[in-house]
Amino acid sequence: MEEGFTLITGANGEIGQALLRVLDSDRVLAVDINPLDPGLAGYFLEFVEGDILDRELLEKLGREYEITRIFHLAAVLSTKAERDPVLAHRVNVEGTANLLDFALAQTEKQSARVQFLFPSSFAVYGLADLEAKKAQGPVAENEKLMPTSIYGAGKLYCERLGIHFTRQGSGLLDFRALRFPGLISADSVPTGGTTDYGPEMLHWAAEGRPYSCFVRPDTMLPFLVMPDAVRALQELAGAPSPAERVYNVTGFSPSAQELHQTVLEFFPSAEVSFEPDQNRQTLVDSWPGQIDDSAARRDWDWAPEYDLQHAFADYLIPAMTERYSRESG
Repeated sequence: MEEGFTLITGANGEIGQALLRVLDSDRVLAVDINPLDPGLAGYFLEFVEGDILDRELLEKLGREYEITRIFHLAAVLSTKAERDPVLAHRVNVEGTANLLDFALAQTEKQSARVQFLFPSSFAVYGLADLEAKKAQGPVAENEKLMPTSIYGAGKLYCERLGIHFTRQGSGLLDFRALRFPGLISADSVPTGGTTDYGPEMLHWAAEGRPYSCFVRPDTMLPFLVMPDAVRALQELAGAPSPAERVYNVTGFSPSAQELHQTVLEFFPSAEVSFEPDQNRQTLVDSWPGQIDDSAARRDWDWAPEYDLQHAFADYLIPAMTERYSRESG
């Protein structure tokens, strides 16, 4: 039995890929229902292609390794979740319950603490309508918890489930969650998120492709770039004993038009049209334009490194220019 390993579910997703690149590969076990991106070879000790609903798969890993930290990233994202709520419930809720039960079993087997890091979402918040959104200031963790989507409802329930499991048994399970805003990565193209208009607009511009934005120009949502998101996960994991189990983190809150203007600063020939999709527009109109991350700043010194301009100038544009130049070459 080998000791002290980190398990990452959903390792082939946007957060999973970024997280793999910064962890100690000799201590990482990666799980995903799809084959891993070939570029991730060497960033893990073992990869298992399989389903988080497969208890035998998890039990096998638990027999071979002592797992002391779990980053549970596997999920059906918001847009796909709305199209297939039954699948979303199975993966997002039942899958999380499965992993929590596995983590609890690991604490009992090892008589040692097991940490469970869970990426939640600002989709747990819900505002009555667009007017209520315009009138609302930054939303804190205990406010407006009335999700309007199956994705947000599942995330909120899983937060509650994680807190419940933490109180069970020996008390050695340590559940910690981050409510992320929309995420923007230079290294991977988003798939299935309702906030994906932000990263899609940029990726399409970098490739020289016209982009049809599925929300109105005045739509405002909070965002965070991937390096800050991964750092937030690591910092929360390293915090000795945070006062809360669930924290907001955020970076900047532009409108879709502001994102468009910033894209044009770096890609003047970018073609962007606005053709709102009513279902997704209704959903984002119920999500807050800003979230309050003062609790994370207070309890474990969280602060984003990137605002909107620095995100583009210092991270997104250099990394994406190199990426697409390499691919076109």
